[in-house]
Amino acid sequence: MSIESYPPVLRRHLGGRRRPEEEAEAMEEANPVPVIDLEVLGLKEEERKLEEACKEWGLFRLVNHGVPSTLLEELQGVAKELFALPFEAKEGACSGTVSYFWGTPALTPSGTTAITMNMNWLEGFDVPLSQLSHFNPHLPTLQSIRLLLIDYKTHLWRIATTLFEAMAKNLELDLKFSKPYLAENTGMVRVYRYPHYHDTNVGWGMESHTDSSVLSILNQDHEVSGLQVLKDDQWLTVKPISNTLIVNLGDMMQAMSDDRYKSVSHRVSINKQKERISICYFVFPGEDVVMESSKYKPFTYNDFRAQVQQDIKTLGYKVGLPRFHQNHDQST
Repeated sequence: MSIESYPPVLRRHLGGRRRPEEEAEAMEEANPVPVIDLEVLGLKEEERKLEEACKEWGLFRLVNHGVPSTLLEELQGVAKELFALPFEAKEGACSGTVSYFWGTPALTPSGTTAITMNMNWLEGFDVPLSQLSHFNPHLPTLQSIRLLLIDYKTHLWRIATTLFEAMAKNLELDLKFSKPYLAENTGMVRVYRYPHYHDTNVGWGMESHTDSSVLSILNQDHEVSGLQVLKDDQWLTVKPISNTLIVNLGDMMQAMSDDRYKSVSHRVSINKQKERISICYFVFPGEDVVMESSKYKPFTYNDFRAQVQQDIKTLGYKVGLPRFHQNHDQST
């Protein structure tokens, strides 16, 4: 991969990299992540497994999800082609519909990320799926990924609604009332590239965080590991397995479940020898839908997002759900 394809802030580090050393032993060789079979989710035993995964992990591996393996592989392949383009081409090719970012997971505009030791080692594209029809890409590779995402988003929404309905049933939520908690027009995909680097102590591909979404669905590189999840105060590596998806719960699902379900903390490590591509789908409640919960003060996703952005600006990090807890003092 050409060094010219990386943003300048990463290029300066990567240009002086040494020959990769032998990769350190993985943090967790076993693969204990719960597995949910979407084909049999209507069965009581599978619903019980889903309930346990949501409570104990906040994350699970999805099999028999109905997304063609060829589509998953094509998305990964086109993403690699896209990231291989010169940095300047990627930066100049995006319109207001699709944004290109680096150094943070799209929390600050491109080019404004402070160059610090805490910088995330990543670059990516932010694609609102409801805007794909208005997306007029200036690069053939962007056009290729747009066409694939038009197909992919149909599968993503099917999976998200199927899982959400099963979770709502387990939580004994009124589905008619809670349905706006998952809004198709909020769906977005972020395509990430994490560079490899000889010294994994330089930082994280993405630092520890929880997602603000209801659900996040990840198509991760099936050859390169990196995703780690916090379980019982221990970080475990989520091994990549071909033709499976990783689903994790976000802050909105934890709130609507009255903390019965977990918004899982996760992070991404840097690989010493290979770069890593991941494609993640996020879906949220309607922006003005009021989240009602016995644990939290009523809030909309608009309120939540504004508070997260304010905290990042003033504190340098996301506080998230604790800001809206019934007992939280907003002055702190």
